[in-house]
Amino acid sequence: MFTIQELLDGYRKKKFSPVEITKSYIEKAKATEEMNAFITITEERALHQAHIAEERWTCGEAGKLEGIPVSYKDNIFVKGFPATSGSQIDREFIPEQDAKTVKVLRQEGAVMIGKTNMHEFAFGITNHNPFYGPSRNPWNPKLISGGSSGGSAVSVALDSSMISIGTDTGGSVRIPASCCGLVGLKPTYQLIDHSGVSLISWNLDHSGPIARTVEDVSIVLEALTGDHYSFNEHEVNIRGLKIGVPLHVFNERMETEILQCYKDVLKKLEAIGAILVDVEVPHTGEMEDLAFTIATAEAGHVHKERAKEHLDKYGDDVRLVMEAAKNITALEYISALKRKEEIASALNNVFTEVDLIVTPTLPVLPIEIGKEMVNIQGDIEPLFNCMIRFTSYFNVTGHPALSIPAGLSKEKLPIGIQLIGRHFREKQLLTAAKAFEQQYLSAFYKERNQKMAKWDHARL
Repeated sequence: MFTIQELLDGYRKKKFSPVEITKSYIEKAKATEEMNAFITITEERALHQAHIAEERWTCGEAGKLEGIPVSYKDNIFVKGFPATSGSQIDREFIPEQDAKTVKVLRQEGAVMIGKTNMHEFAFGITNHNPFYGPSRNPWNPKLISGGSSGGSAVSVALDSSMISIGTDTGGSVRIPASCCGLVGLKPTYQLIDHSGVSLISWNLDHSGPIARTVEDVSIVLEALTGDHYSFNEHEVNIRGLKIGVPLHVFNERMETEILQCYKDVLKKLEAIGAILVDVEVPHTGEMEDLAFTIATAEAGHVHKERAKEHLDKYGDDVRLVMEAAKNITALEYISALKRKEEIASALNNVFTEVDLIVTPTLPVLPIEIGKEMVNIQGDIEPLFNCMIRFTSYFNVTGHPALSIPAGLSKEKLPIGIQLIGRHFREKQLLTAAKAFEQQYLSAFYKERNQKMAKWDHARL
């Protein structure tokens, strides 16, 4: 499996062509259809873009992602192609304009392999879609891939797209990245323009990339923003970096293997020069209700016409959200927005003491498709509440958060660790992740690539 830089170098040296690579990615997408990574494979468009990429390499006009296979979550608009948002309601919706992210990546030469499966209207974290089927976890197809950008993560894990752009309202990039052993970034709020996306919540939604390595995420972020995020060897040094270790909530109520992995990561970060500092993450007890109020109220507004005409066509879990939206008052919504600003400011104060905060990404390992409750040492709770416990806080505050793989469980399932940084300090966040990756993830990547390579010619 190539990295982005390896593909770009191969094109530059004419070791292979964008058309050859694109054909191989399309073949992999088709060969693993039962994994439900894609809703639409855009073969004709991909080959057309690949031929253009070849011409641009020949003419010396290659963009930052010229010939790189990419996929888009199916709530991201691509002109002329359905944007179903994983629903039957929008099954026939064909946008007339590209989303801003699509336009930028197309201009930089990215080749679109397809539109990926997702939890219906991005309202869940399992990617168990009642209309297009569940996106299955490549580590174990009986398990969830995570969501709502589950198809994006599955496509990247299976190497049927090199990168995928997803959306994240409460963890929907980081959760599937963790479940599938990948790197997923929720950038600072509004760093990446989310115009041309079917949103849940304009105050909580973020767009971000899922890829196999930290460097790949950095290259994509550089293409999307025009800012500098790529690495030179001398830059990957975190000696003296102050890393916050939460005293409460983010070290509680999780499976034993995940807690142990988290503790091991902290020791490893300290071993490569980081300084660990205990921190109190403020107002965590308010976050679940706050996120629910904002997301549900805004989703109700976004979907008011759809829900009025097609309430019976939503899946069961999404229909409940539509009905709940009717009961949120204007006072509750405005109060929640005010509190959102106050908590973001309080977390900014924590970042005067530390550079980053590190937490587990998820409290539990991926569970069986169809299960909606989890049991953590006798504590039973809804899967949804459990899976967003460590991620949704940072959607409310708008701080950048990155999930990276940290190891494997005894059952060979990936465990993710989340790094959180100051607003618009993605470079520092990625540098810390790159340092950890260089020192500790080579064996994990080797095992992951061997595991995923088995799907190249396999069927369920």
